[in-house]
Parts: sequence; C-alpha cells; structure tokens
Amino acid sequence: MRVTFATEAAPGRPNEDFVGATPEAAVLLDGAGTPPGSDAGCSHGVAWYSRTLGSTLLAAMTQSAGTLAQLLGEGIKTVASMHDGTCDLSHPGSPSATVVMLRQANQAVEWLVLADSVLVLDTGPQPMVICDDREAQVGALHRAEMDALPSGTPEHTAAHRRYVETLRSYRNRDGGFWVAAADPHAADQALTGSLPADKVHAAALLSDGASRPVDRFALATWRQTLDMLAHDGPNALIRQVREAERSDPQGARWPRGKAFDDATAAYCIP
Repeated sequence: MRVTFATEAAPGRPNEDFVGATPEAAVLLDGAGTPPGSDAGCSHGVAWYSRTLGSTLLAAMTQSAGTLAQLLGEGIKTVASMHDGTCDLSHPGSPSATVVMLRQANQAVEWLVLADSVLVLDTGPQPMVICDDREAQVGALHRAEMDALPSGTPEHTAAHRRYVETLRSYRNRDGGFWVAAADPHAADQALTGSLPADKVHAAALLSDGASRPVDRFALATWRQTLDMLAHDGPNALIRQVREAERSDPQGARWPRGKAFDDATAAYCIP
C-alpha cells in the first residue's frame, strides 16, 4: 500500500492529531481538545494521548492478526495503564480521540472508524463514506447558543467551553457517542468492515478538520476531494481548508466551534 499524508495544527496551537503508516496499514487519530478553563484530569494532555495510542495501534496492526476492534481495545487498555496511576481517568474530560484504522491483509482492505473522523473509499464514481456521526447528532441538540455567536469573541469562547463540557456527559455511554479514551469497550462500538482489495482504488483518512470542505463548508464533493488528493496530494486539501477558514474567521457563513482546526489527511492506494 502506498501512503502519502500531511498534518497541520490550527494556528497558534499544538497539533492534537496523529497520523502514521506502514506498507500494510494506516492510522489517523483526532484528539478531543480541552477548551481553556476546563479541567481534564490528566497531566499528559491530548496530543500525548493521540500520539501514544496512534503509535501503539500502528505497531499492533503490523504485528498482530487480531481484528481491528480487538487491537483498538487492547491499545486503549495499554495506554490507560501508562497513566492510570498519575491521572484521573474517570474524569469526564480525560484525553480522548477519534480513530480511523485501515489495513490491507489477505487480499482485503479492512477498516475501523470510531467517532467523527472520516474514511472515504474510492470504490467507483460514488465513493463509500464511513463516518460515525453519533457525536454530531448529540451535538446538534446543544450547539445553538455557540453557533449564534461570532468566533473569537469571549462570549463564543465561553459558549464553546459549555458546549464541550455538556457533551462530556454523553461520552462513552448508550444513547450518547463513543470515542477512544480509557474504556476499552468503546472499541466494540466502532464501525468496521472490509472489502476485496481489488474493489478499492484508493482510500482517504481525514480528521474532521480536513473533511470540512465537504461536510461543513459544502465547497466540494467527496469525489472532488479524492481527485484532489490523487492529483495534488494531502497538502492541497489542507490549503483548501485554511483558505476557507480564513475567509470566514468569525463563523458567520459556517458556524463552528473552532474557527481553525487541526487538519490531517492520509491518501492510500492499495
């Protein structure tokens, strides 16, 4: 499998995404940032969590024949054991991340998606798009106040913090949404599947910062995004994201929690 990828932090912030690949596998994580003024219960931080879980998963995907869900569950347990003696992993704001895993094995392409990062499989004129939208469904019930305020204002910052803290009460429970955090059972809630390798022409792994041109800004289709990745590479997609974000810094056209978000994209050809 040939893989190209790019990642870029939101301006002025550490990058809380992770992306990595081997000839057989690719993994992307999007860490759930902690808004200023909110407690997280962990001294290590979201970027550490994404990097540590991501590298653990990538190693396991190339060394183990277990299912992707099994590997994710074991990876979550492994990382939890690294800091459960120093951090409060029962805290609702403890570090968490979305996960996309892709592996080519035995003439098949296997995939796993947990939370709202996106996997796009180029299987023909209409790509196959896999995204776990449970967080978005919950969030839609609580984001009206935040979306009505201009990004960058103290009022929007406070509303975003309240929004994130409200969603924490729905995290990793039935009727809410599931992310990788400290509970390995979250892996059982992931979307998984496989296709014959000869049916998949290419695949794109996208953090929700990189998928914005399609699913938030409606500036492109998934087909157009795959074509851009094929011809111009992941950096071109990130440039498109930044141009759109800079054109609407206060969120007047596209209301959103973060005016700028970490953006990460991987493009794979089996």
